[in-house]
Amino acid sequence: MLYYLFTYLNKYYNIPGTGVFQYYTFRTAMAVIVSLLITTVYGRRLIDYLRFKQVGETVRNLGLEGQMQKQGTPTMGGIIILLGVLVPTLLFAKLGSIYIILMLVTTVWLGAIGFLDDYIKVFKKNKEGLAGRFKIVGQVGLALIVGWTMYFHPAIKIRETVTLPVKYDAPVDYHINDETKQPVYTQDFKSTKTTIPFYKNNEFDYSKVVKFLGTGYEKYTLLVFMLFTIFIITFISNGANITDGIDGLATGTSSVIGITLIVLAYVSSNLKYADYLNIMYIPNSAELVVFMGAFVGACVGFLWYNSYPAQVFMGDTGSLAIGGIIAVFAIVIRKELLLPILCGVFVVENVSVMMQVGWFKYTKKKFGEGRRVFLMAPLHHHYQKRGFHEAKIVTRFWILGIALAIMTMITLKLR
Repeated sequence: MLYYLFTYLNKYYNIPGTGVFQYYTFRTAMAVIVSLLITTVYGRRLIDYLRFKQVGETVRNLGLEGQMQKQGTPTMGGIIILLGVLVPTLLFAKLGSIYIILMLVTTVWLGAIGFLDDYIKVFKKNKEGLAGRFKIVGQVGLALIVGWTMYFHPAIKIRETVTLPVKYDAPVDYHINDETKQPVYTQDFKSTKTTIPFYKNNEFDYSKVVKFLGTGYEKYTLLVFMLFTIFIITFISNGANITDGIDGLATGTSSVIGITLIVLAYVSSNLKYADYLNIMYIPNSAELVVFMGAFVGACVGFLWYNSYPAQVFMGDTGSLAIGGIIAVFAIVIRKELLLPILCGVFVVENVSVMMQVGWFKYTKKKFGEGRRVFLMAPLHHHYQKRGFHEAKIVTRFWILGIALAIMTMITLKLR
């Protein structure tokens, strides 16, 4: 909203200083600052309010050191993260951007599902919360909206280099390559191409998945794209939810992931850097940098209170939302196939639970007694059972997350 106000003031009244709002880098910095202020200053007040209302965590005794001391710690603190994301985005981003609209819908949609789950746990005294199938339905519903919009919306395109003469009616643009000093001709296309690591040109088209079907395989592209979108959003969202098991783990890991996504969105939305790195250029996607700036600010600000010993837990209100935000953001900047590397911590945590449950059921059926792969799942609880202090576990997972983030950036130049 402030973007439109200051643009109006600059255009019609030429007030000094208002023109700076035209730069999305400035608005990103402002989004980070405002998000930090909301989550730290007003976050304290919300924590006090949650404590006053006795909105506390109910802890099951799993035999973990220091676990029962967390009984009664305020939960549903994800509301702080949601406010830290939504308010700066509404203030500083171009709200007419389809990319911003998708991210706002994602934040509110999954935040609402998580809030409902926490509400049932806290106020209805049902430890199971919202049934898992309803969570999945909500995540799949969001994925269908995102996938359909990405596939059909006319403003969502990628820009590719073409050789004259062109065979399409779309207008041709050109710029001068800084190294060769030769003109480079480009066109904007609707496409299901995305970025994939360790592959020629780092590009992959979802339609190629069903190429084996022969002539006419392109008509199945939407189905393939939808299936990938559903899997990515549900897997990463649930991965973040599972990772949020000890103080500061999900928040700190998400901050590292968010910073990496800012860099990826910035270079993907900047023609010069995209051309230099030889990566996919996504027109009109620069506003996503503003949104992700607010997201990182919200995560870092929440970490102020969520680090060990935690004064507040985010609950599903926060964990489902941050996982979904990361997944959808990666999809819209066409970097979702980098998530197995970038979100490696979420992936490992998720897989550890799947392995534990799967092996337990298999061995119980085969031998009559369930056996375990880990002392406890998800993986961070396994290390707690082995005697590691949770602060040490969190710090080492953060280090692993940073290493994975660096590896993700390196893949842009590995072909």
